Amino acid sequence: MKRILALCLTMVFVLALALSAFAAEPDRDSIKKRVDEIVTAINSGKSFADFKSAAKEDPFVFIMKKNGTFLVHPIYAGRNEKTVMEQGYKALIKADANGTWVTYEMYDGTVKNSYVRETKDGLIVGSGY
Repeated sequence: MKRILALCLTMVFVLALALSAFAAEPDRDSIKKRVDEIVTAINSGKSFADFKSAAKEDPFVFIMKKNGTFLVHPIYAGRNEKTVMEQGYKALIKADANGTWVTYEMYDGTVKNSYVRETKDGLIVGSGY
């Protein structure tokens, strides 16, 4: 009886661990869709300021000038990404009109993946995990 109980508990633990790994997977399609919606809106005449609330979403959306200044960001709005983290800046400016995924390492060693896309006026809109 103890063996069966131990086996059942082990199976429950393994199942819970596997499910938590799947739950942590980001939804890349919804990230891309959100960024694409914002780029389309800005390209149609909306202002970046119309999307300041997107910095409060999860995952958050950021909008950056090509020179690195964040216009929309939950922490760094008004700051320049070059001065905050140059390797992140170098990755984010790879944005183009079609959108692309970039990977870069944060100052603490954390690896970030962001979908970035450039507006027709040269703003970079992105989000990631």
